[in-house]
Amino acid sequence: MIYADYNGSAPLKSAVTEYLVKRLQDGPFSNPNAIHSLGKKMMFGMENCRRSIAKVIGCKSRQIIFNSGASEGITHLFASLTQNAGDKKIIITSGIEHSAVVQCCALYASQGFQIETIKTTNDGQIDVAHLAELVSQHKGHIAFVTAMAANNETGVVQPYQEIGKICQDNEVPFFSDTTQFIGKIDFNFAESNMDYAVMSSHKIGALIGSGCIIAKDPSTLSPFILGGGQEKGLRGGTQNYIGIETMAVAMTYFDEHKQELERVKNLREAFEARIKKNFPEVVIFGENAPRLASTTMISYPGIHGQAVQIELESEDIFVTTSSACSDNSPETSKVLKAMGTTDNIGRGVVRISLCLNSNEELYNKIESALTNAYNKLSKIQNF
Repeated sequence: MIYADYNGSAPLKSAVTEYLVKRLQDGPFSNPNAIHSLGKKMMFGMENCRRSIAKVIGCKSRQIIFNSGASEGITHLFASLTQNAGDKKIIITSGIEHSAVVQCCALYASQGFQIETIKTTNDGQIDVAHLAELVSQHKGHIAFVTAMAANNETGVVQPYQEIGKICQDNEVPFFSDTTQFIGKIDFNFAESNMDYAVMSSHKIGALIGSGCIIAKDPSTLSPFILGGGQEKGLRGGTQNYIGIETMAVAMTYFDEHKQELERVKNLREAFEARIKKNFPEVVIFGENAPRLASTTMISYPGIHGQAVQIELESEDIFVTTSSACSDNSPETSKVLKAMGTTDNIGRGVVRISLCLNSNEELYNKIESALTNAYNKLSKIQNF
């Protein structure tokens, strides 16, 4: 089997599995907020994890607020930033955001906020010049800007530092969805020009159900889940300390193996070049933009992506047609529409997303299966 949907959810890293087996056998288990010695031991371990993660992503440990994952973090940040906005009623976002951001924008639009959308280039990058125009046009009325660091469908890396600089220069809070970025590319929060970021454990090969907000100034956040005062009162509920421990293990693993990123990028580029040589009509999204090393979003115009997905699955290769949040829809995704993609191309996409351990043999098998699928389906184009 070849699993090629790491952008959807990454399997547990081997280091995490080894850690978990020993951890679950040996214990200990306790509430990290208890004042007895076992509880203190759990809290000490969790704080070590906070420091470990902070070291990898270039922030201070006090800037990390643990939670259940990025969707919770995004919802928390929207709630806090809108509460702090006063009479500023404009939220600037992009047309390529994850559904969690899109749904939050829709919610607050219904509560009186005005949503302004930054244009996207044909290569899938947020148009920084257009953002500058919007910020200038609405100066003094902007609650915050929210723009992702890397797109979950195309893998295109966004100009987040430039976006953050524009926001800083205009004293506008900047929140970036870094869910597909952290753990897949080298990142330093202190140098990012971001005020807030988020991450999810299951995107980096840790246990599902954990994550965090990274906040330059956590005091700007409002409590989101009320409870026993955990996470400095910002997120109540007993922390998922075992999930948090696996996050630290996975992030440490990434930090120790991130030199593999260049090798994986070269493998991906060679794979894409061979496919395009055999099928010149194929479109690779974000081909001329910086992308995550392990992500390819590809389309054969006129061939339905779900048909390609079925053909690959028959060879035990698992891909998606966009993201898990829109995989059931036969229509062109909102991300591709923002890039100006027509339905003839947009309906034909499959996303191949792998990991740092990718090798040439794996890419060769995917290439062979994809070639077979295109040769077969091009004779009976779907639309």
